[in-house]
This record gives sequence, C-alpha cells and structure tokens, in this order.
Amino acid sequence: MNTTNLSWKAYLIDLDGTLYHGSRMIPEADRLITELQDNGIPFLFVTNNSSRTPEDVAEHLKAMGIPAKEEQVCTSAVAAAEYIAGQMPGCKVAPIGETGLISALKNAGLTLDKEHPDFVVQGIDRNFTYETLTKAARWILGGARYVLTNPDLLLPSQDGLMPGAGTISAAIRAASGVEPIVIGKPSDILMKHAIARLGLRNEEVAVIGDNMLTDISAGVNAGCGTILTLTGVTTAENLPSFVASSGVNPDLICSNLDEVRKLICNNSH
Repeated sequence: MNTTNLSWKAYLIDLDGTLYHGSRMIPEADRLITELQDNGIPFLFVTNNSSRTPEDVAEHLKAMGIPAKEEQVCTSAVAAAEYIAGQMPGCKVAPIGETGLISALKNAGLTLDKEHPDFVVQGIDRNFTYETLTKAARWILGGARYVLTNPDLLLPSQDGLMPGAGTISAAIRAASGVEPIVIGKPSDILMKHAIARLGLRNEEVAVIGDNMLTDISAGVNAGCGTILTLTGVTTAENLPSFVASSGVNPDLICSNLDEVRKLICNNSH
C-alpha cells in the first residue's frame, strides 16, 4: 500500500491496548507521542473509559513516561456530558458511574438528581447493586432518556478480565426494555466530539487503535482514516475474524508503534 501521500492532518489515539496495557507502557509509545509533538502534528487521546477524569488519564500516561496534558484527553464521560448538555442544557441527570463521569456531568452544568431525572447516564460502576438496577429501570420506565458512555462488555485488569459498562447496560436494557444512546466507540458521537475539538474535517483525521470492533469501527463510522496497530486486542492471527465480525477494514495496518511513528512522522508535511 502506498503511504507516501499520507494526507491526514491529525490523529485520534486509543489508549489501553494501543499505548499501554494496564500500567505497563507498550514499547515506543513514549517516542511516538514525543515525535508527534516535536513535529507539530495535532493529536488527541480518545478513550471509552468513563471512570477517570481527563486529568487522571494524563497523570496515568505521564507516570509511564508518555507525555500528556489534560486538554489532550477525550473521554466517553466528557463526551456524554456534553451530548446531554447539548440536548437539554442544565437538565437533571442520574449518574450510574464513578468519579470521571460525575465530574464530567458537573463540569457540563448538569444537575445531579436521583429522584426525577431527565436522563440516566451510565458508565462503568464497580459498586453497581440490585438497588441501583431497580432505580435505573424505574427512572427509564418513567420517561428518563438512557445514555450509555461506552458499550465495552469486558475490561482488562491486572487480575484478568472484568465486566465493563456494556455488561451493566445489558441488565438495565433487559429490565427497562429500552436501548441506550451510545456515546463511546464504535459510536461516532465520541469521535465527532474529538474531531470538533481539533477543528478539522472528518476526512482530515485518522484513528489509531488496536481494536477492530471499537477503534477502527468508530473511525469508519465517523468518516475518518484508520490505522490498526497489532499491539492489543487485534493480532495477525485473529484479524480475519475481526474483519468479518466488524464488517470494516483498516486503511493501514502496523505491527507495532515504531511502524506507526515512522509512517506518520516520515510522511508529515
């Protein structure tokens, strides 16, 4: 594939599986980000993780040696809060989630209300209970609109896989009979939020990620370019099955982050 005419002006970069695994940096992640900055190539970190604030995400990256600033981070929680604020400014929301989500809702000028909310917004909640499920179903059946930060069914942890926001959502959907508005990847809502912050057109931006079902599908759904890196979920071995199940193909495939760095920085204008 000819990459000499790489025309993308900016990049939306996934985190877990692309730049790190848990608290371990993937080789060359620090050099990739440093060279993007040194070459003046715009980028944002884009994550489905709703539990951390952008400041927390930046600190997590810096602790591993990856340069990062709070304003470079787009989370599904912030995108969800801004989506709701755009639909109904200052409305009442019932959050089911953690610090990152609650902080984002407050920062968007929304009112936290667990009595008569206009919206139920749900992300990962590691303290989710049967009582919370009951309240969520009643709120939604009572007319509250249901927003899901991200549909991830499973998340990696140091002890193995754990249920994600999408698994909690499966229970709420079963109880309420209502499908949520999905913000995070593979939805294009998070991507449009990030692209708007860059001030560019969709086709001027490429998504870099390791997951065909979320990162690459989101890029395709948003009309962006896509670069798959084989550093996480997708491998050379399972790529054909992911192409079949996702129904999309990445524009470019890189085995590692050194290939990604050379691809972008050697073709920057």
